[in-house]
Amino acid sequence: MSCVIRTYGLTKKFRRTRVLDGLYMDVPDGSIYGLVGANGAGKTTTIKVLMNIYEATAGRSEVLGADSRHLEPHHFAQIGYVSENQEMPEWMTVGYFLEYLSHFYPTWDRSLAAELVRQFQLPLDRKLRHLSHGMRMKAALASSLAYRPKLMVLDEPFTGLDALVRDELIEGFLPRAENTTIFISSHDLTEIETFASHIGYLDRGRLQFSEELEKLSGRFREIVLTFAASPPAPGTWPASWLKEERSASAVRFVETRFDEQRTPADVRRTFPDFLDMVVNPMPLRSIFVTLAKASRTEP
Repeated sequence: MSCVIRTYGLTKKFRRTRVLDGLYMDVPDGSIYGLVGANGAGKTTTIKVLMNIYEATAGRSEVLGADSRHLEPHHFAQIGYVSENQEMPEWMTVGYFLEYLSHFYPTWDRSLAAELVRQFQLPLDRKLRHLSHGMRMKAALASSLAYRPKLMVLDEPFTGLDALVRDELIEGFLPRAENTTIFISSHDLTEIETFASHIGYLDRGRLQFSEELEKLSGRFREIVLTFAASPPAPGTWPASWLKEERSASAVRFVETRFDEQRTPADVRRTFPDFLDMVVNPMPLRSIFVTLAKASRTEP
């Protein structure tokens, strides 16, 4: 499998605080990889190490086949980077900003840049400092897409944006993602679920899983069991069952390794007297919340 990003035991400390803890991650070429996790999980730190903004404490990472510590100008010319706190020369107008950047990128496509300006309705004569947050994000995205990068890195691009602007941003980069790998960190799980091909879940600096979204969605299920009377206490609770909730005549939990044959057998063995079992699929947000709550109960 060809990968655009790879990390090998990546660790980052800030004094005594370990933010990344032995991170191993592969981002396949051509994928739309969503890195999710709670605040402080290490998502932005991961991106800054990959972009050689931060130096890793241990381990290493590769971007576009090169050691991220030694990325050269021709590598950065193939990487687009957009952050929620994007720093731009605020004294420039949008038009001057795009023209200024065009001289740094050999693959700059002026017709594409003009198309993005029209699509995002960017005011070419307005200074960047006078743009709304949504317009600034559009300008940043347009400036990164115009040279057709091989890798787009998006760090919390939807934070603080209304639904319309989020949709406009997504419609701006998805049609141009055919030959581009997109690596995106975001709390907007509902949006990511609509277009991501792969998901990585980062918790306290450790990657808990990294897999195709389709496979992830297939193995998580909410199970609801009903009983004639009060549910009995289970003997042995399978390790793959999380978030147990009880009511007067029902038990609800999340199966993280759902299998159409094995799971019903496990349920029957654990609760032999249940009357009915309902199996519900789970959206990405519910999966994330379940895992986040489960991690809080761990030492």
